[in-house]
Amino acid sequence: MRLLSNDQALRLEPLLKTQQQDAQKSFFERLLPDSFSIATQTVISSVERIWSSFLGHTPYIIASVMVLFITWFVARMVRHFGGRLFRHTTSRASLKSLFVRLLTSATWLVGLLFAAMVLFPGLTPTKALGAVGLLSVAIGLAFKDIFENFFAGILILWRFPIEQGDFIECQGICGRVEVVEVRNTNIRKVSGELVVVPNLFLFKNPCEVITSRVKRRATIMVGVAYHEKIPKAVSILESAVTSCQTVRDEDPIQIFPKSFGESSIDIEVSWWTGSTPLQIRQSRAEVVTAVKSALDQAGIEIPFPYRTLTFKEPLKFD
Repeated sequence: MRLLSNDQALRLEPLLKTQQQDAQKSFFERLLPDSFSIATQTVISSVERIWSSFLGHTPYIIASVMVLFITWFVARMVRHFGGRLFRHTTSRASLKSLFVRLLTSATWLVGLLFAAMVLFPGLTPTKALGAVGLLSVAIGLAFKDIFENFFAGILILWRFPIEQGDFIECQGICGRVEVVEVRNTNIRKVSGELVVVPNLFLFKNPCEVITSRVKRRATIMVGVAYHEKIPKAVSILESAVTSCQTVRDEDPIQIFPKSFGESSIDIEVSWWTGSTPLQIRQSRAEVVTAVKSALDQAGIEIPFPYRTLTFKEPLKFD
C-alpha cells in the first residue's frame, strides 16, 4: 500500500471537507421540505382532514346534544312532579325529597351514558358501565369525606325523624332546621346564627329532636322557708301553675318536695307546655310570675340564703 506524501495530503484535505459538507447538506435537504409552500400545504391538508372528520361526525354530535336536552327535560319533570309520584309512599317531606333527588340523579346518569354511546358509536353499554365503575372508584378515594357526608345525609333523610322546621340540639348546637341537604344540614340557632353542619357530624353524635312532639315538660325549683307548712305550699303552687294559660290542661302537673336546701325546702314544679324553645321560655316566665304572686298573697316566705356565723372566742363589745 502506497503512502501519500505531505504535499498530496495537503492537496486532498480541502477536497475531503467539501465532500463532507455536501453529504451533510443532502441529509438536511432530505429531512426538511424543499420550500415553505410544501409545509403550508401539509398543514392545510391536515386541517382539512380534521374538519372533514368533524363534519362527518356532526350528526352524532347533534344527536347527543338532543339526548342531553331530552334528559334535562325529563329530569326537570321528575323534580316538578316527583312529590306527586311519591305522595302515597310516605308522608315525610324529607323522604319525598330524597326519592326525587335519587330519581333525578338516576335520570341524568342514564341520559349521560346514552349520550356518550350516541356520540361514540363504538362505545357499548358494557364499556360505558366499566368506565363509570373505574371513575367512581377513583372519585370515591379522592373525595372520601364528601361521600361519607353524602351517605350520612341519605341515612338521615331515610331514618332520622328530622324535618324542616324541627328544633334539634347536638353537641351544644341548638336551633331550627332550615334545610336538610344530601351533604349538609343548615341549622338556624336560637340566637340567629346559621350553622352549616356536615351530616356525618349529626349521624355520629347523639342528636336531640326537641320538637319531635308538640308538647314538652318544663321544670323549676321553688324554695320555701323551713317554718312554712309544706302541704299548704304545695297546694298553693298547684293552683298557681294551673291558672297559667301556657300550661296544658290535659297533662298532669307534678309538684314534689325534693330536698333540704341551705336556707329552704326545695320543691320541684313540673308541667307540660309547647315544645319550641320560645314556648318553653314564655311558659317558664308565666309560671314563675304566678308562683311568686301566689306565695306572696298567701304570706309564705321565699327565703334569702341564711348564714349562721359561729365564733370560737366570745366577742367583746366596748
